[in-house]
Amino acid sequence: MAIAIRKPDEIIKLKRAGEIVGKTLQYLSENIKAGMTLAQIDEMGEAFVRSHGAIPSFKGLYGFPASVCTSLNEVVIHGVPTNKIIQEGDILGLDIGVMLDGYYGDAAITMPIGSISKEDEALIACSKDVLYGAIDAIKQGMHFKELVQLLEESIRGRGFVPLRDFCGHGIGTKPHDEPNIPNYLEGKPKQGPKIRNGMVFCLEPMICQKSGNPVILEDKWSVTSEDGMRCSHYEHQVAIIDGKAHILTLP
Repeated sequence: MAIAIRKPDEIIKLKRAGEIVGKTLQYLSENIKAGMTLAQIDEMGEAFVRSHGAIPSFKGLYGFPASVCTSLNEVVIHGVPTNKIIQEGDILGLDIGVMLDGYYGDAAITMPIGSISKEDEALIACSKDVLYGAIDAIKQGMHFKELVQLLEESIRGRGFVPLRDFCGHGIGTKPHDEPNIPNYLEGKPKQGPKIRNGMVFCLEPMICQKSGNPVILEDKWSVTSEDGMRCSHYEHQVAIIDGKAHILTLP
């Protein structure tokens, strides 16, 4: 399947959707505190998205039951909001998607709840720094697999491993589109499609500590590592403009 090339007016629409995602993540990160439940956080996020005229795109997507993926501690992605109370020292992943005027935005952060350990600080810093480093390195004409290789090398260079079987993705008038962009290389880096002006996609390093093999929990959504250790996740949506990646999901 061909990777869509977006026209400038489409990128503007995608940026509007992305900005709402960025603002929602900023709002939540500034207002979440120990003692809240994951369900309360989901309600806050949904209300904020709707107050900006957008639709929470995760709610009902493939059957997901909520608007915000709340991935706590050992859960790396797709955490389902429950009545579980967050506590000082936890780390919490927030992944949010919105739809505005038929175009989608999608981004994620992992945030500390109060003071956290140095080990958890390093874990969060890995996903964030790897994401921004990869975005800075993108150039028109490079293969997506070269970008994937960079993601994996950056993760492993910090002593962590990428989650397997899950990936970043194209985005536009559908929440998930071509191409799939894993955080680990399969095959040779100079193979497959190249990055072109007008492409819009999401990069999302998903970081595990010892094993990248995923385990899906009983809720059929929450993904952990088989090592049972804490994980982290960061994501931005970018558009390729004038040969470079521009982040669309900033507040």
